[in-house]
Amino acid sequence: MHDEVSVISPQGILSIGMPAPDFEAVTTHGKIKLSQYKGKWVVLFSHPSDFTPVCTTEFIAFAERYEDFKKRNVEIIGLSIDSVYSHIAWARSIQEKTGCRIPFPIIADLDMRVAKAFNMIHPAMSETSAVRAVFFIDPNRILRAMVYYPQTTGRNMDELLRIVDSLQIVDKEKVATPANWRPGDAVIVPAPNTQEGAEKRLNEGYECMDWYLCKKKL
Repeated sequence: MHDEVSVISPQGILSIGMPAPDFEAVTTHGKIKLSQYKGKWVVLFSHPSDFTPVCTTEFIAFAERYEDFKKRNVEIIGLSIDSVYSHIAWARSIQEKTGCRIPFPIIADLDMRVAKAFNMIHPAMSETSAVRAVFFIDPNRILRAMVYYPQTTGRNMDELLRIVDSLQIVDKEKVATPANWRPGDAVIVPAPNTQEGAEKRLNEGYECMDWYLCKKKL
């Protein structure tokens, strides 16, 4: 039996800042629940179909960077609307042809329960295949970011890791990260919310464009 997927919102659409719905699902690593990953970050991603070219390159890329995610306390979970037998055969084919072992579980979502709960099905693209969605879920099971890609565009692992790095440093340091930020770059100091604070800000030793945009090195 599956867990009941919790109600998402009045519109039925999951949004950033909301709890990610729990689920129980069959995977290539046995049954899993999202709630079992409490205390860890989770990157849950969907792909359109097994044994397809762009998806294959993505799975190899995720596998090659798997340890980079693990170092950040991130668990990877894949998903498509294929059977567990298809997932197993595809993972074995990838390893046989490339030597790359897929180390993370792949959800077999034939009934589309998880895909629908996470809005991975976009009917304008397909009624029966998931788009390339990525969900960043924090250790408290809160959805912190999500990114969607069309079927023809493979994902960039550097960018996915950059998002994780940004979310984690924002939580730790209570800052924000600017456009094109990379670990080691200056971060944005929260803007003052009073006139007195704005007047003081430019004399606080930060690198400032103006009172509302100041950066510091960590």
